[in-house]
Amino acid sequence: MPSAYVGKQRDYHGVRRDEINQLMVRLARTGKRVLRLKAVTHSYSAAVVKQSAFQVVPGITTAFGCATYTRIPLTHRNYAQSCVFVTGHVRDGSMDLNWDALVQPQQTIVIYMALKGLTLLCQQLIKHGMSSDTPAALIEQGTTPRQRVLFGTLEILPETISAADVHAPTLVIVGNVVRLQQKLAWFQPGQ
Repeated sequence: MPSAYVGKQRDYHGVRRDEINQLMVRLARTGKRVLRLKAVTHSYSAAVVKQSAFQVVPGITTAFGCATYTRIPLTHRNYAQSCVFVTGHVRDGSMDLNWDALVQPQQTIVIYMALKGLTLLCQQLIKHGMSSDTPAALIEQGTTPRQRVLFGTLEILPETISAADVHAPTLVIVGNVVRLQQKLAWFQPGQ
């Protein structure tokens, strides 16, 4: 079955979103079955506008998949009763996040796309009141045979990552639930 790779990498988008949408609509109109695995809903907006028939199939988010495969529960009655999801995009040298809302007791923070801005992220969480010894984990290529998990605290995780030659995609989990990883171990990459 023919396919077209339209994936993205940090700082490189080989095919723009509008081009991807146009390709999907064009192929669908020729009678092809079009499948795009994507985590966000704006990707099918062109199909709606162009009145192409389509179906959205909900899946498992990266956060839940990575949390499961790294053995880190996102909530736990003794460690975290809430969980927030944010993106770690750096724009103009800063991250536009509600730091006070993120730095809450018994809360897990999941950060998508934070590799490039990890140092800034950790500094800002500490600056806004989170303890520098708060556990954190960076998951590289989560849920794949190449998955690697690097652990640390907000204070040392950026150093650990810079010394480890980490490549996107990555996900960062911050909070006391990270401490549970060893107790709940079940998945070994490559199995």
